[in-house]
Amino acid sequence: MAAKKQSPYATYVGYLNQGKLAYQFSPVADKAVFFPREFCPFSGQDCLEWRESKGVGTVYSTSALHTRDAAPYNVALIDVDEGFRLMSRVEQIPAEQVRIGMRVQFKVHAPEGDDPYPVFVPVTL
Repeated sequence: MAAKKQSPYATYVGYLNQGKLAYQFSPVADKAVFFPREFCPFSGQDCLEWRESKGVGTVYSTSALHTRDAAPYNVALIDVDEGFRLMSRVEQIPAEQVRIGMRVQFKVHAPEGDDPYPVFVPVTL
């Protein structure tokens, strides 16, 4: 009996558990692919390769969300330098100070009892 293949999401979470931001790359389309999946969205082939991102990117879009019972937080779209975009948030600064064009660096947020996920912090020069 053949070993069961790990899902793309499980592979992605495995990288996050190691402190790494991974994405898939389609050699057929010569493009980065994110969110993890079985088949290339450009070619329909099962040719996707795993790669590790350096984790640096630029804020493409941001919104500060205000709730009744907590401090404001942001939701941001991040264009990662390797050519993919993901929804996340920028931490370590107030939500209203996150700006389009801001350079950010990946870090892992690992809530207790839940899967880890990527967040970003401003790049300090």
